[in-house]
Amino acid sequence: MSNLSFQHSVSVFLLWLVQASLLCAQHRTERTADAAAPDSLRYLNEVIVSGRRLARDVVPAQTLSGKALQRLSAHSVADAIRYFAGVQIKDYGGVGGLKTVNIRSLGTHHVGVFYDGVQLGNAQNGQIDLGRFSLDNMEAVSLYNGQKSGALQPARDFASANTVYLTSRKPVFDGNKRDNFAATFKTGSFDLMNPSAMWERRWSSRISSAANAEYMYTSGKYKFRYAKKDGYDTTEVRRNGDVGMLRTEATLFGTLRNGDWRAKAYGYHSERGYPGAAVREEPGRFVHQDRQWDDNLFVQTSLRKQFSPFYGLLLNGKYAYDYLHYRSDPRLDVSTMYVENRYRQQEAYVSAAHEFTLSGWWNVSAASDFQYNTLAADLTDFVYPTRYTLLTAAATSLHVAAWSVQASVLHTCVNDDTRTASSAAGGKSAFTPTLAASYKPWRATDFSIRTFYKRIFRLPTFNDLYYTFIGNKQLKPEYTTQYNAGAAYSHHFKTGALQRLDVQADVYYNEVENKIVAMPTDNQFRWTMLNFGYVEIRGIDASVHAQWQAGAVHAGTRAAYTYQRAQDFTLPADAWYGGQIPYIPRHSGAATISGEYKRWTLHYSFIYTGERYDSRANIAENYFQPWYTHDAAASWRVKLYGTMIKITTEINNIFNQSYEVVRRYPMPGANVKLIIHATL
Repeated sequence: MSNLSFQHSVSVFLLWLVQASLLCAQHRTERTADAAAPDSLRYLNEVIVSGRRLARDVVPAQTLSGKALQRLSAHSVADAIRYFAGVQIKDYGGVGGLKTVNIRSLGTHHVGVFYDGVQLGNAQNGQIDLGRFSLDNMEAVSLYNGQKSGALQPARDFASANTVYLTSRKPVFDGNKRDNFAATFKTGSFDLMNPSAMWERRWSSRISSAANAEYMYTSGKYKFRYAKKDGYDTTEVRRNGDVGMLRTEATLFGTLRNGDWRAKAYGYHSERGYPGAAVREEPGRFVHQDRQWDDNLFVQTSLRKQFSPFYGLLLNGKYAYDYLHYRSDPRLDVSTMYVENRYRQQEAYVSAAHEFTLSGWWNVSAASDFQYNTLAADLTDFVYPTRYTLLTAAATSLHVAAWSVQASVLHTCVNDDTRTASSAAGGKSAFTPTLAASYKPWRATDFSIRTFYKRIFRLPTFNDLYYTFIGNKQLKPEYTTQYNAGAAYSHHFKTGALQRLDVQADVYYNEVENKIVAMPTDNQFRWTMLNFGYVEIRGIDASVHAQWQAGAVHAGTRAAYTYQRAQDFTLPADAWYGGQIPYIPRHSGAATISGEYKRWTLHYSFIYTGERYDSRANIAENYFQPWYTHDAAASWRVKLYGTMIKITTEINNIFNQSYEVVRRYPMPGANVKLIIHATL
């Protein structure tokens, strides 16, 4: 990457920031809300306006929000995403194991995860553990293939093959109420103890806040079956899967004239054991003593304002600090080598996005993001890498008659520095385009046809490039090319029990060049990096969602199905040429049924993952049988002395299915949970 290219991109970014600052300065004299005496304040009751949303998403999108999200037998983001089409969750060890998401077989590193509009990052290994984000304060979870359809968004939103958006709950106050309080206590199998509390406050008509804290402890002990060397099945207890976790969040919300802002602080601390792989041993003891301590802190802010019908501005900023301490002691587990490492990551991020509405049918946008990442570690001969990333995006959207068209181009400019001379990987500068279109053939019918093309890449992580003894600074970026065609239909029925029906289906073809696959070894911290070179992925995603009402009974049904053929075509002479890549099933799906009657809510869910292989060699020895789970929950709510109390009982994996998501990482059998939630 030339210095001229990098300096030019920096100049463009600074120019946009200066322009934004001048625009802000011009509007500092805006009239603010009149300061009224306390006895003159009047609060109007909230008015909720609802309507039928047209199926105008140009790219495939799936969303779980509100009551539908809360009814699931799910308590982390990873649990909820399992119900989307095209998704595979890799779960290494059940209760306390790492949980990552793979969408359309492109790999975890090609999934951008955004929390309240700002991306969650991990420059060290590129993996976001979705298990550490609770659903207790989550309003919506959305998945976009390709990229989000919005025009006013940071350049980072264009930089992933798929994106997951997490939206936290925004306070809503009834009448003159100024405070909302809620407390939840969960207990159940595996010695679970999980209390949480939430406080929302309305400070003025324009400013409110939300704070919540959650603590969780579980021993992570559960029985599982395994085959001994002499061939018969027996049972063992999953050990060293305990987790102690504390999560705290505080968010400040504000409104402006034709705009809003929010500022968030997040803290997470955990200590956990890694249960490790359940390999065949004699006399059948599974002793794993790996431990990990995590501290994750970040503060972020976002401001969105429409200055005029012609111009809108979005500003984002973030600072994050991550500390990781990992220990493996052979004195406690003879199968491992001694490891005692500490890692410290820092990230600083700023973004400015501009939207210009040229007419009612045409708008253009431009965004520039700058990100700084650094990693320190106490490893031998560690090079202490620093990465500077500048993303510049330009996009346009047109809505003409029945057509909606969006096009964008992203310029990525990356430069790495290291303390050790000649240890840094080369810089990267590339342009990557996206083109999406949808067509609505009938004005009176909410039916649309859509298609998109996207070219994007992901850089190797710091671990890929610089990890002592296994890093390779010569690794190439992993490119993906996506093609998609599909249709969406939505209809609201005025009569009959069926109230609303939403159906969507997409066929897709993906190409991945220089594909890097990370596979766990004897523990979850050390990975083996495999490069498959070239992979082709063909698939079908389909989902249907229906809402029903019969008298006082309200019900919702949802189903999703995925077919995927993900093949390795790297070497024609290879014996395994054309084989399905590891852990990708050809068939998978999920279904949920929920119903409400007066004070009662019932919920049932089913998840299915078809046969697959744990190696690029698709032979009987590497074959994985299909697995499925059934979960059920029942809730009852009552109001006592002004406090709404909701009691929920859950039974997960009802039929005690014995299964593994990842080879030798057995998952829990049947387990129960009791949840008591109080709202004041």
